[in-house]
Amino acid sequence: MRMKIGFIGVGKLGQACAEMIAEKHDVTGFDVVPRKPSNFAMTEDIMSAVLGKQIVFIAVQTPHDPAYDGCEPTSHLPNKDFDYSVVEGVLDKINPYVTQNQQIVLISTVLPGTIRSKLKRKLTNGNLLYNPYLIAMGTVKWDMVNPEMIMIGDENAEETSGVNLLVDLYQSILENKPHYVLGTWEEIECLKVFYNTFISAKVSLVNMIQDVAEKLGNIDSELVCDALAKCDRRIMGPSYMKPGMGDGGACHPRDNIALRYLAEKLDLGYDLFDAVMRSREVQAENMAKFLMEFGLPVIIVGKAYKPLVEYTNGSSSILVGSYVQELGGKIYYYDEIIGEFPPEDVGPATYLLAHSPEVTYGDQLEKVQEFVKEHFSQGGTSLPEHSSVVVNSGNKKAIKFNPGSVIVDPWRKLPSMKGFRVVHYGNTRPHSLR
Repeated sequence: MRMKIGFIGVGKLGQACAEMIAEKHDVTGFDVVPRKPSNFAMTEDIMSAVLGKQIVFIAVQTPHDPAYDGCEPTSHLPNKDFDYSVVEGVLDKINPYVTQNQQIVLISTVLPGTIRSKLKRKLTNGNLLYNPYLIAMGTVKWDMVNPEMIMIGDENAEETSGVNLLVDLYQSILENKPHYVLGTWEEIECLKVFYNTFISAKVSLVNMIQDVAEKLGNIDSELVCDALAKCDRRIMGPSYMKPGMGDGGACHPRDNIALRYLAEKLDLGYDLFDAVMRSREVQAENMAKFLMEFGLPVIIVGKAYKPLVEYTNGSSSILVGSYVQELGGKIYYYDEIIGEFPPEDVGPATYLLAHSPEVTYGDQLEKVQEFVKEHFSQGGTSLPEHSSVVVNSGNKKAIKFNPGSVIVDPWRKLPSMKGFRVVHYGNTRPHSLR
């Protein structure tokens, strides 16, 4: 079924995207600059790009100050948000013409929180969706119909008729079968900008290898990066893409600390690892502050640096605990493998479930079953269910929580437990949307 589409903002990216949509649908474009698209009509009146259209795309600029485009040094400049004045102006202009059943789809890049705090109030009619693209100059048309994923943000992350209409549009033009992500406006705003910054971080790291090679000698940076690129289990794969406790162990934190020394010794002029280690510490402090909000003693379930081991080197649990203590809180640990337990008379407490073998070991779980049989009284051929709390503990027996306690799950897997308050740290969606 051919849809009637409006496309506002037919520039260097918008025009190519609109042309791909126009191969299967009726597109009317509008831009303040004269354009000559190959297969759809332009209008000089923004109203005509809205009236009678099922979907209206907004693809206008959200620029930075020209001094912030990255062509010249910017790290010394004050932090600045994008400029949303063009988007706000477009929403003001189209609002009088938008009807309640129209889908207004913003694809411009915005920072997390922008739509709800700045843009939604500009549109009193219609349904506002956020649908940013993962496209690059030079391959815009191919990227448009072969996306890595389709991201759709709705006010409440609901699968509405408008969301389904947008999905139908993409299924009619796409050449591949990407995965679809439906989230709140804020979740999709995050997804778009952090996708880009993951790439920036990756480029910075591999170019640091290049700098070390130049400074130190006897290194082919290409060989190092080619070898790392083939590591698709942890580095290039989905491993560690699970927010929760901080990085730990005898290797990772100390390697970052040592690389700070190397960056200084070689006089690279920058220190990526200072920011990495600082963020690890601040994230642990943030979690400690959260635990302290409940006004109870804190019991961290899992003291070792990861579940099912007895080593505490670089443990993020201990790091969080040190901040709890620094903030004046009472801190205890519950880890049967290590042999440390809170006092029996501690009373109601805030339990932090620091460990989850399911998350840490992933598809390697089957390979640690002998360890599980040896250490867990239940034995068997598989780990106990996550909801039993054993998986979070690294203990032989399920934990008996004291009545009136709060259970904080940073892995967001533990279901509600009768008689206890279960908090999924890192999930701030309203309960009705979870």
